[in-house]
Amino acid sequence: QVQKVESGGGLVQAGASMRLSCTFSVRTFSSVGWFRQAPGKERESVAAITWSGGVWYNSDSAKGRFTISMDSAKNTVYLQMNNLKPEDTANYYCAIALGEGPLLDPRTYNNWGQGTQVTVSS
Repeated sequence: QVQKVESGGGLVQAGASMRLSCTFSVRTFSSVGWFRQAPGKERESVAAITWSGGVWYNSDSAKGRFTISMDSAKNTVYLQMNNLKPEDTANYYCAIALGEGPLLDPRTYNNWGQGTQVTVSS
């Protein structure tokens, strides 16, 4: 079982920035993804990063405002979110993929965190 801890969520005003962190226990993995789910909506991908540092973004959800990065020494993946908007309000999940697959497809990931709530007020 991969242990992971997500942090960094909270309540901010529109236009603010926020950084989410996902620290995990496994050292060998294929990719780490960030997903989000708003009440009444399906889970959607946000961004993903491979063990070698390749990054992928969902152009709709990330919209050029989000950046995913990794600190390998700390086994931590970050999601920097800038110019937040009320429609970014959701529970954000970090997920770990031990095998390969489409990086923005949630079915690729087999280890999910509990999520951290991000609320953006207008």
